Amino acid sequence: MEVESKLIPILREGVDVVKMVFFRKLKPYIAGKYPEHDAQWGSRLCGAIINDLFGSSSTEEPFRGFAEANKMVIERESNALAGRFPEMRIPLTDALRIQAVCDFQEGMDTSSVLERAKQSGILIV
Repeated sequence: MEVESKLIPILREGVDVVKMVFFRKLKPYIAGKYPEHDAQWGSRLCGAIINDLFGSSSTEEPFRGFAEANKMVIERESNALAGRFPEMRIPLTDALRIQAVCDFQEGMDTSSVLERAKQSGILIV
């Protein structure tokens, strides 16, 4: 049991590393696509897209309000990730699966996140 209690946080750290790497790849793309917005807006959009992909959402302001106000942009960009970042499909697939296993071990069913990622083309089956 002690091994399990140490393994889950380590696996979740790995998922967070993939999220950070993806954030760094996504940020210049978003800045170039939406030059009319400032860097803070772009960073928030990147965070919201990653949260959307991984099935998490921030309940704290101003992030919650930003996600609500930009829901259509987040959805559009989320659905286009597989085509724009094909090199990230393998690490994102691994991270999404590891997250689902960790969630399952903690009594949560997040299989719907995997299904959404599959439908958007990011998850490799």
